[in-house]
Amino acid sequence: MAMQSSPDTPKALGEVVRAVKGWVERCGQVWVQAQVIEMRRTRGATQFLTLRDVNDEVSASVTISSAVLDSAGPLSQGMTVSALVRPTVWAKSGRLSFECAELRIAGEGQLLAMLEQRKRLLQAEGLFAPERKKRLPFMPRVIGVVTGQNTAAEKDVVTNILGRWPAARLDVRHALVQGPKAAAEVMQQLAVLDSDPLVDVIIIARGGGSLEDLLPFSDEGLVRAVAAARTPVVTAIGHEPDTPIVDLAADLRASTPTDAAKRVVPDAREESERVQQALARIRQAIVAKVGQEQQQLTQLTSRPVMRDPGGSLEVHDERLQMLRMRLERAAEQTVTQHQTSLAHDLSRVRAMSPKATLERGYAILADGEGNSVTSIAEVDLDDDVMAYLSDGKLTLSITGIDDPTGNLSATMDDFGFDDPDEN
Repeated sequence: MAMQSSPDTPKALGEVVRAVKGWVERCGQVWVQAQVIEMRRTRGATQFLTLRDVNDEVSASVTISSAVLDSAGPLSQGMTVSALVRPTVWAKSGRLSFECAELRIAGEGQLLAMLEQRKRLLQAEGLFAPERKKRLPFMPRVIGVVTGQNTAAEKDVVTNILGRWPAARLDVRHALVQGPKAAAEVMQQLAVLDSDPLVDVIIIARGGGSLEDLLPFSDEGLVRAVAAARTPVVTAIGHEPDTPIVDLAADLRASTPTDAAKRVVPDAREESERVQQALARIRQAIVAKVGQEQQQLTQLTSRPVMRDPGGSLEVHDERLQMLRMRLERAAEQTVTQHQTSLAHDLSRVRAMSPKATLERGYAILADGEGNSVTSIAEVDLDDDVMAYLSDGKLTLSITGIDDPTGNLSATMDDFGFDDPDEN
């Protein structure tokens, strides 16, 4: 019912806003379908969303409690939702808003939420851990391929592998890649290839498609089979933006089937060029090394000792001759010194010998037993003594003995001996 007013009898703004608020809130709750274009979380109990009509340029602000928002599952921008809302007007600002009492993810968004929940559970088990992933061989003996029969993905993988490495061996296994039986058939062919000891790498390939078309490659059983495979697995599912869960469990994710072919085999032309470049570098290194060694050899041979090896010996020979002459002179001097010293010692010995004394006219007396007689007290009258002279000996008989206390010097003069004190 319209409010009566005029320029003379205007209504208060607050009264009008409260009236509008009452009219709007009489609409009650209604389920609406819309797309989430903005989501603003706060630390409080109330959260804020902006919803937009799926087919029209109409948007509205929505307040929702944290409990209701969390119960809806993982929500992100762009998802389509069904919301039980009640329109209301903020009295202070007069702004129209909606209060959401229940929220459900609808359509593709619901499917994405389910896949997100499955992804989190498998990730919590460690199936996507980097340390579980195996390295691809440089040149696989046999390349296993699981793909749809006569599909563009099969053609891309086979053509690019053989184009890059014509000698490559392929074992292609066909399976459904879409529909409820697809995951089971892919798992079956994967097990066959994984059990073959000659297969060194396996490619699972499929072309692009909608989220529902790629749903088999997010199957929990297939994801676990890929994670448990003995052979390294490369996935090439859909296009670059597509990321089914099996990509996270694979040892390598390729953006497209063509990219997968580039990842599993090297390019023969590129490898040939690398070999030629390596050979050229080796030859260059050998030539440089030989030149360096030749230069060093030339420097060595240019040294005087190499031009005349005996030249250095001449210097040492001259020094050796000089040392030899000095040694000979030193030896001669030493011998001469020792000869002179020996002659002096011999002269002193001869001068001190008894024979020299005898030659000077002295005699040595000995009794009958051969003992030296040095005193008159050692002989008696009529004893025989031997007198040793320089040229022989005499046998003498004692006929008289002078008194020892007598004039000894006179007695010695009588026998022709020199006085010892004078000598």
